Amino acid sequence: MATSQHPPPLEILVRGSDGFSIWNGPPFVDNQPTTKKLDKVACTSTKFSEDGSKLLVTKPETLSIYECRGFGEIKSFEVPNLLAAALSPCGTYLQTFQKSSTPQEKNVVLWKVDTGDLVYSQFQKNMTKVSWPAIRFSSDETVACRMATNEIQFFDTKDFSKGVIHRLRVPGVVAIELSRTPGTHIAAFVPESKGVPASIQIFACGDSQTQPIARRSFFRCSTVQLNWNNGSTGLLIVVQADVDKTNQSYYGETKLNYLTTDGVHEGLVPLRKEGPVHDVQWSPSGSEFAVVYGFMPARATVFDKKCKPLLELGEGPYNTVRWNPKGKFLCLAGFGNLPGDMAFWDYKEKKQLGRTKSECSVTSEWSPDGQYFMTATTAPRLQVDNGIKIFHYNGALYFKKMFDKLFQADWKPESSDKFGEIDLLVKSVESLNVDQKKTQGQGSKVSQTSQKTAPSNPPVQKPAAYRPPHAKNAAAIQAELLGEGPKETLSKNAMRNKKKREKQKEKKAGEAASSANDV
Repeated sequence: MATSQHPPPLEILVRGSDGFSIWNGPPFVDNQPTTKKLDKVACTSTKFSEDGSKLLVTKPETLSIYECRGFGEIKSFEVPNLLAAALSPCGTYLQTFQKSSTPQEKNVVLWKVDTGDLVYSQFQKNMTKVSWPAIRFSSDETVACRMATNEIQFFDTKDFSKGVIHRLRVPGVVAIELSRTPGTHIAAFVPESKGVPASIQIFACGDSQTQPIARRSFFRCSTVQLNWNNGSTGLLIVVQADVDKTNQSYYGETKLNYLTTDGVHEGLVPLRKEGPVHDVQWSPSGSEFAVVYGFMPARATVFDKKCKPLLELGEGPYNTVRWNPKGKFLCLAGFGNLPGDMAFWDYKEKKQLGRTKSECSVTSEWSPDGQYFMTATTAPRLQVDNGIKIFHYNGALYFKKMFDKLFQADWKPESSDKFGEIDLLVKSVESLNVDQKKTQGQGSKVSQTSQKTAPSNPPVQKPAAYRPPHAKNAAAIQAELLGEGPKETLSKNAMRNKKKREKQKEKKAGEAASSANDV
């Protein structure tokens, strides 16, 4: 394992219309990335294993596995009628799902990557985003399981030829989520049926475990999102109903629930604003989580493991939250149908570092070392303005590149433990940037002044209320109609003309009075 003194280089996978290539990540030489000596490979999709050791490349007729040190192809699989494929977290196994012609054909296949051997197969009628991959692994691949009808089946990850070694009966189960680090617990979702409320049940992964160690029931529940923390001690559950009983939201109603494996906490997270739960993410430590919630402008709050608020991040047009891998920095963003505002926070220092925008972003993620934040506008979600932007941890734009067509931009996964402490990394990069600026010569006086006067901790401003275009000058028009135009808004010429008109009125009034006296 690499030490923090010699961290691995950052690398970025970029896939366009002509195939994928690998960039050497920041800091760039001459502000431009270099491409590894790898010919662009035509493909339809690519996906790293969770630990970044292997790369799955789907080609028109084959599946190829690349090792990620030199990005050489190590194994190729011919899988006809392929519908989906996935690598196990450590890249040991390849799982494929094929279109089946008969029920007797086993169309879910597990392959050993190193040897290319088939180690397990089964039949599955259909596959959804919730049920794929069919076989779930913990991050260290010590636990493997699959969801079947009314039960969860467990395997021996060292010998799949044994078949199912343990069955956990859960009547009506339709979705499961295995804790990843470590794989000690599994959550099962059972939907509402015949007046019986929906439920989430947590089980310990073991041969003798048959009863849930934690349980939570819900009425008006259509779907759930399950989020385990690192350490497998807490589970966040976003419960969504298709219909909002208050009629405040067209998209239904969402609630955030929290369950712990020790049974200490079971219930709703106390959110302080009405509205949907837009996003929730655990910190890398697993000790706190951040939530973006409420009707726009949304609110963002960081809670501890006891659901007590630790830090309020203010309100704004946000629907996304991202922790950096070191747990020090946070990015709040508004993507999708929002204009792309981003706010960067230092969680340790409890202060905002900066704000910026990245319009039309489809994907976003921190670099493995926690210093850079990359956003990408990709097809087929958006067919125009495709490109990549990389920002510093404080929101300053570091790099931008546009593409005619971009399908994917991902950091190569690396363990954050392989990199040094984030404070030391930040100082080293800042000193490098200062040296680069000195070698590039002095900038203009205006730019230097703006850099010196830019606040390091800009205050969080509350968004102004929306005013329709026709109402922008309503106050001025009304004052003019009532003859109450404010003096401070008049120019010198306007003031001079107004005095002339007043004098003329006085003169006419005086003439009229004198003529009346003569009569």
